[in-house]
Amino acid sequence: MERDRVAALLAQSQGYLSGEEMSRALGVTRAAVWKEIESLRGAGWPIRSSTRKGYQLAGPPPALSAPYISAKLSSGNMFAGNVIVEPLVDSTNTRLKAMAASTPTGSALLAEEQSGGRGTHGRSFQSPKGDGLYLSVLIRPHVGVADLLTLTGWVGVAAREAVERASGAPVDIKWLNDLYLNGKKLCGILTEFALLAESGEPDYVVVGMGVNMNQTLDTFQAQGLGDIATSLALEGWPVEPNHLAVCLLEALDQLVRDFPQKRADYLERYRAHCVTLGRRVSFDGEGTLQTGTVTGVDEAFALVVAGDDGTEHVVSSGTVRMI
Repeated sequence: MERDRVAALLAQSQGYLSGEEMSRALGVTRAAVWKEIESLRGAGWPIRSSTRKGYQLAGPPPALSAPYISAKLSSGNMFAGNVIVEPLVDSTNTRLKAMAASTPTGSALLAEEQSGGRGTHGRSFQSPKGDGLYLSVLIRPHVGVADLLTLTGWVGVAAREAVERASGAPVDIKWLNDLYLNGKKLCGILTEFALLAESGEPDYVVVGMGVNMNQTLDTFQAQGLGDIATSLALEGWPVEPNHLAVCLLEALDQLVRDFPQKRADYLERYRAHCVTLGRRVSFDGEGTLQTGTVTGVDEAFALVVAGDDGTEHVVSSGTVRMI
C-alpha cells in the first residue's frame, strides 16, 4: 500500500521530507503523496508540514503500525519488513504457528487484542485492547532439541532488557518465564516449537509474550489479580507501544544471532536478575508437592533447589511458587 510506504519514509526520516523527495522515492506523483499524507493525518498520525521543508512525523502513530515499527528497526534486523499488525487475533502464538508453513523466518505478529491469549500449562492470558503489547515471532534456529529447551531462559533475558530499555523500569525475572516488577507479574512468555516428523529435528520456534502496559489496579482487581499482576503504567513507567515493540524486536534479533554460542553470557545476565534465587519455594517433585530453598540456576536454565527432604533437586519444568 502506498500509505504504508509513505508512513515508512516519514518514520525513517530524521527531519523534513519534501513532497518531491517522497514522490521520487516512491515513484508516484506529488498529488498521490499528499493524498496519503492526508489519509494518515485522518487516522491520527501527527504529521507536521512546511511549505518550504515538506513533511515531518512529530511523534509515534496513534496505534501499533507495522511500517512504522519496521522503519525504526536497525539496519539488518531480521524482522524489518516482516512485521504484521492485527487488531484482533485469538492468540498471536496460535496464529503464527498456523502461518508457519508459508511464513518466512524472522516474521513478527503483533495484536492490539487477543480473544484467546495463552500462557504456560494451558493457562489463559487476559489480553484486552489497549492494555498490553501482544507479540510473537517465528524463527528457525539450526540447533538440536537440547539447546531449544533452554531458549525460554534466553528470551527472558532479552525481554527483560528490552522492557527496561524502552521504559526504564527495573524489571526482574521469575523462574522460568515471567517478568516481574516490584514483586508482581508484568509479562508472560510462551515458547513453542515443532519438530520435523521424518527426522525429529526442529522445524520452527514461535516465541510469544504479553507485556502489561496500561492496566489499572481496578482492572487487575476485577480479574482477581490485584495482588499478583501489575503494569508499567501502574508502577510509574509508562511506555509507547511502538517503541516497546521496536526494543523487543531488536533484542530478539540479537538473541537469534547469539543463540546458542553465547549461553554463558545470557546465563550470567539471567542469574543477575532472577528473583527466585535464594528464595523459599514449593515445587512439583516426583509427583508430590515439595519445598526447599533455591541455590542456583544450572547450565540448562533449570532451577537447583536444596529440598527440605535433604535432597538436591533440579527442576526443569512444572510450577514453582515462591513462599
